Amino acid sequence: MSYEVILYYNFTPIQDPELFCSEHRAYLKELGVKGRVYISSEGINGTLGGAPQQMQQYKEYLLSQPGFADTDFKTDEHETIPFAKLTCKVREEIVAIHHPGLDPREGGRYLSPKEWRSVMESGGEYVMIDVRNNYESKVGHFRGALKPDVENFYDFPGWLEEAEKEIPKDKKVLMYCTGGIRCEKFSVLMKQKGWQDVNQLHGGILTYAKEEGGDYFEGKCFVFDDRLVVPVNRESLAPVSSCEITGKPADSYLNCANMECNKLFICSEEGAQLMEGCCSESCKESEYRRPFDADDAFRPFRKWYNYFKDDFKGRENQKQ
Repeated sequence: MSYEVILYYNFTPIQDPELFCSEHRAYLKELGVKGRVYISSEGINGTLGGAPQQMQQYKEYLLSQPGFADTDFKTDEHETIPFAKLTCKVREEIVAIHHPGLDPREGGRYLSPKEWRSVMESGGEYVMIDVRNNYESKVGHFRGALKPDVENFYDFPGWLEEAEKEIPKDKKVLMYCTGGIRCEKFSVLMKQKGWQDVNQLHGGILTYAKEEGGDYFEGKCFVFDDRLVVPVNRESLAPVSSCEITGKPADSYLNCANMECNKLFICSEEGAQLMEGCCSESCKESEYRRPFDADDAFRPFRKWYNYFKDDFKGRENQKQ
């Protein structure tokens, strides 16, 4: 059986996010799907997995809610549901940039995947910006894109302050992210800073892959579920990054088996075997190391506290 994974967002104001979230969570639990949904006064942002009929029921439910009839869903197939549980909660922002006064209705011009490709093939001058975190762009990106070395989306305003010196305000700007939501806010910020010809890939990398076959994209696309990376251009699947242990080509992410570290790093199967799932020799010697299972090594981090001492469990509980 194949399952569906959907990715979606909608910047539609919600007057009572707590009530909306409570009702939404109850519906999702009753439906029996898994994934993450974030709700705020500015709208909704979610990714869910389940059987095709469950996903269709959910789409119909959300589209029936006042103000959400124009929600766009990106849909992919997978052999399993790539989420361990369901999370549905209220956040201050559905995508956190921590920069007040950014209204997505004032953002850049949407370019359809076909238009985006046309601009790349036109030979004209432009600056392309990858509006994702460094660990995302590291395993895949559009050819020639600027890849900001930032760890969080809320670091982008700081990056732009420095980039402002290097990117002329009269330059045509192209920007992209996984599904489009981060560009909705970052494009507004760029326009506020003085760039006028600001364009964003509508639907993001995932929509471009489906509609244009992924041409001009190198590597794979990082996703925030158990899959971690998905193919974009199926004609060009060679890794663009290297294993941090062996140095050989690789594009799989692994969480360090030392639970006090838990660093997300690129690792090959050979490197994982060599270091028993750890990112360094010191982590390999840690007493708080998760058991290494080669067949299960590339599944995402899960809490293995029962294997370890009570003092470690206590410290972890304090961090939460």
